[in-house]
Amino acid sequence: MDRIAIIADIHGNIPALDAVLADIAGRSVDRIYCLGDLVGKGPQPELAVDRIRELCDIVVRGNWDESIGLQKERPHAIWQQARLGEERMRYLRELPFSFDFLMSGRRIRLLHASPQSLYHRVQPWDDISLRAAMFANTEWTAEPEQEPDVVGYGDIHHAYMQHLQHKLLFNTGSVGNPLDMPEPSYVIMEGLLEQRQRSALSIQFIRVPYDIEEAVRLAEQSDMPESAPYVIELRTAVYRGMHQGNRPSG
Repeated sequence: MDRIAIIADIHGNIPALDAVLADIAGRSVDRIYCLGDLVGKGPQPELAVDRIRELCDIVVRGNWDESIGLQKERPHAIWQQARLGEERMRYLRELPFSFDFLMSGRRIRLLHASPQSLYHRVQPWDDISLRAAMFANTEWTAEPEQEPDVVGYGDIHHAYMQHLQHKLLFNTGSVGNPLDMPEPSYVIMEGLLEQRQRSALSIQFIRVPYDIEEAVRLAEQSDMPESAPYVIELRTAVYRGMHQGNRPSG
């Protein structure tokens, strides 16, 4: 059986990322896929990019990854741009929108937010029509000739799994900024890569404790703008209204 670790939404939180990577290293994982939002919110975006770039086999683009280089006036974005530098921002801009692959007879699609847009947010409690549209093919998706059987995504920082119309939708939760409980979340998918015949497929959700106060210390000792709401989110897993990386007007 092949084992893939799927992570998302690092947001420059290196203590959380290190804890998750250490857990992955002890689980005989063959590959690591990342569903975007490496940067934004946290104080070490450049380290997050370098670590993910080095260790992940597949990385797709998140809304923060795209928008961070486009914002010219917001102090938080300007600070992040200075930490990242042009080469890393170019890497983020050029990441693919989605990734399709075959595992245990299912077509699986991984993306950041939805097939409609990097900025289109779908929650587990949304109307079923919105959740069912997560399986749609659009101009952005990697394999427009066939709809996926399984879709995995990030963006909302809430881990969940649902069956819809004989298909499977799951969210990995967030490594660096979880908003359902204050522990990083990721997924391990186990099956047979590139096998067309239907066979057993499993999805396991994993929570990893880490030193939240170390992440808080790094944020507070940096000169990063808007660190206060980020710190509250780390400690409480309650959204405090930090800018979500939407495309700037114009």
